[in-house]
Amino acid sequence: MDSEVLIGLEVHVQVTSLRTKLFCRCSSNYRGNPPNTNVCPVCLGLPGSLPVLNKKALEKAIAVALALNSRVSDKLVFVRKHYFYPDLPKNYQVSQYDRYGLTPIAIGGSVAVDVDGSSKVVRIRRINIEEDTGRIAYPEKSVLGSRYALVDYNRAGVALLEIVTEPDLRTPREARVFLEKLGSVLEHLEVADTSLEGAMRADANVSVAGGPRVEIKNIGSPKDLEKALNYEIARQLNIVKSGGTVERETRHWIKERGITVASRVKELEGEYRYFPDPDLPPIPIGRELVEAIAKSLPELPDQRARRIAREYGIGDYMASVLVLHKKLCDHFENASRVCGNPKLVSSILINEFLRWVDEAGVDVPSGITRLSTDRLCKLVQYFESGLVSIKLLKEYVRRAVLEDTSPEELLSKGLTTLGEESEIERVVEEVFRENPKAVADAIRDPKAVNFLVGQVMKKTRGRADPKLVNEIIRRRLAEYGVK
Repeated sequence: MDSEVLIGLEVHVQVTSLRTKLFCRCSSNYRGNPPNTNVCPVCLGLPGSLPVLNKKALEKAIAVALALNSRVSDKLVFVRKHYFYPDLPKNYQVSQYDRYGLTPIAIGGSVAVDVDGSSKVVRIRRINIEEDTGRIAYPEKSVLGSRYALVDYNRAGVALLEIVTEPDLRTPREARVFLEKLGSVLEHLEVADTSLEGAMRADANVSVAGGPRVEIKNIGSPKDLEKALNYEIARQLNIVKSGGTVERETRHWIKERGITVASRVKELEGEYRYFPDPDLPPIPIGRELVEAIAKSLPELPDQRARRIAREYGIGDYMASVLVLHKKLCDHFENASRVCGNPKLVSSILINEFLRWVDEAGVDVPSGITRLSTDRLCKLVQYFESGLVSIKLLKEYVRRAVLEDTSPEELLSKGLTTLGEESEIERVVEEVFRENPKAVADAIRDPKAVNFLVGQVMKKTRGRADPKLVNEIIRRRLAEYGVK
């Protein structure tokens, strides 16, 4: 059976670097405000109000277009996209369109991604500037479980960039890697802080076996995008295999349950009744502006990865992981300059820090606050001086991220490496006496030594140097004739 998967993304990015909304003076920093207090007649669409474009939004959009190799249009044209939904105060959204002589801010472009060792180019179809909607709140925390919904318009009118791809993605993993790479580009451009809740949301269009495409709305992270697509692809394939027909529809991702649910029949483009916004006449975009922005572009992720791999000697893979989070890469460079040993610093951040940040469910900036440059350099110092082993170093990172515990506090509690060989030998003797069968097994099979090492590490609460423990155990076994 033909089971080809086609995935295209519509990524909506809030321009969080702006101080005000797209067409009014309301603050764009609505998070944490009481509901419906960050609003005015313009963003509520009240009669008689007129929008005025935030010029900085145009400049940010041009910078994104240039970074994604897109062609910037010679004029900015806004349209009204009509649909009714409770979070849309005007009953239309100010957006852009790419037909009937209308044009978005940019067309074309591409993003190169590496997925499991293979390189792939994902084409960009268009980039739009548009306004965000309000937010629907469900008191029971779930679309399915709530008996009613509340609407907060604080977010309505915040500047958005809509970045639409061609259906070039074939797997959920590719989609996740693309969204991570796009987020990194946006962070390096200082357009958006993607760690903020709702700052980057993806709508995924997916079809299988040549069937109709289904849209999954408002997926909030690369990790959830991969999960939602895995579920939706499996759902569609099961329908096809059982002889059913996949419906063209819009679905929502229910994160708590790990499923997608039907929301509404998918609208056709004609139903939106696009037409030029009469309150926002076309604005010419001069080549001088585009060229000036091109000259001011910062170092982008691919360029930065090549530089830090060469400059710090950490290898291409480590560099590519670090640049996925601008603030993490900033943290790495700052710590490496302060305390040296960039290979150890990069290993701590990639292999341990990111693991525990994910485990704790905190964002990277919050994790960096807990594992600050000062704390990170203390860990490097402790390891280089032999105060802590690599195993204890990992424990220090875990406690810093999960418990916000300082290295000095752990050191004061005696959580240090057992450096005295005689002390480790004493513990080894205890383990030998308590586990005679394991000793006999190790005499017959050298691989069984790992159990004895584990018992010593358990007794020393991870404080012993595993390499030294291994040497002492093998030396002790040699006295029984093991070579």
